[in-house]
Amino acid sequence: MTSTMRAVVVHGPGDYRLEQVPVPTPGPGEALLKVEAVGICASDLKCYHGAAKFWGDENRPAWTETGVIPGHEFAGRIVQIDAEATKRWGVVEGDRVVAEQIVPCWDCRYCNRGDYHMCQPHDMFGFKRRTPGAMAEYLVLPVEALVHRAPSDLPPWQVAYAEPLSCALHAVERADIRFGDTVVVAGCGPIGLGMIAGAAVKFPQRVIALDALPHKLELARKCGADVALNITEVDVVQAVKDLTGGYGADVYIEGTGHPSAVPQGLNLLRKLGTFVEYSVFKDPVSVDWSIISDDKELNVLGAHLGQNTWPAALRLIGSGRLPMDEICSHQLPLEEFQQGLDLVADSANSVKVSLVP
Repeated sequence: MTSTMRAVVVHGPGDYRLEQVPVPTPGPGEALLKVEAVGICASDLKCYHGAAKFWGDENRPAWTETGVIPGHEFAGRIVQIDAEATKRWGVVEGDRVVAEQIVPCWDCRYCNRGDYHMCQPHDMFGFKRRTPGAMAEYLVLPVEALVHRAPSDLPPWQVAYAEPLSCALHAVERADIRFGDTVVVAGCGPIGLGMIAGAAVKFPQRVIALDALPHKLELARKCGADVALNITEVDVVQAVKDLTGGYGADVYIEGTGHPSAVPQGLNLLRKLGTFVEYSVFKDPVSVDWSIISDDKELNVLGAHLGQNTWPAALRLIGSGRLPMDEICSHQLPLEEFQQGLDLVADSANSVKVSLVP
């Protein structure tokens, strides 16, 4: 093994550079991972573009840090591990693994009650200097990480899809879907497709997918959507009401990150319906809150990361139920990270974009 490696390094919004950096050295209880694939998340793109969620504004401090290697959706092989880490994670040298995107402190109020995904320090791979990410040839798995053995017989970029899929499944869990429900999922990107797949295996009355792109709506059908509506061609609020006897949907899960999808969901839900918001927005979104309160008495829920859903995500990927070759649309070498970011921005021509170091 060489002493240096290629890595993408964050110097600020719009300033990501491919550099030679030292190969990290694992400490006691840690492991060294050879990265096989790392997905580029929409949040990576919004961070690159300087969204206030990551870099702060007059109302909040910066959350992300400079000098960090980005990348929180990854799969790789263990190349160095000690007995302590093997006992904790149940993996050995040569195993393919994934790690959850958050690296909890295991000592705050949230971690102590099992809500580790809301850890107060909230260190995540690829955003904090303490936890460098996977847009590099190697990565250290720290003691606090949540590590899962992953399938070895699938392409690594498909295995890395466990990260967005786990997030999607958590949003589905938050929705508390019932057998008689009409569930609407807005957005057929990587996370939206996972939401559709997760909702479908709950066996509701119907799953309705919304998007503006015909090929993504067709992909949504392959993931389990019963109905696919093109928002540029159909009045989706009226269409959903027509399908539900005039009432509206029982559940709406928002996975687009586009401001227009928020009032759309509020308007197509029935009274006492459930709105689950997952997306990261570049800018604040304003809505008529009287729809939520006086008009419909809606249940509005947030969803963040993938609390306890990673094993299910890995099983779903390995089940063959999902069109993984189509979901994982692009794989690029690490040095083409800028093209990868551009492809994520060009969602009409990509679905899940990954880098292969």
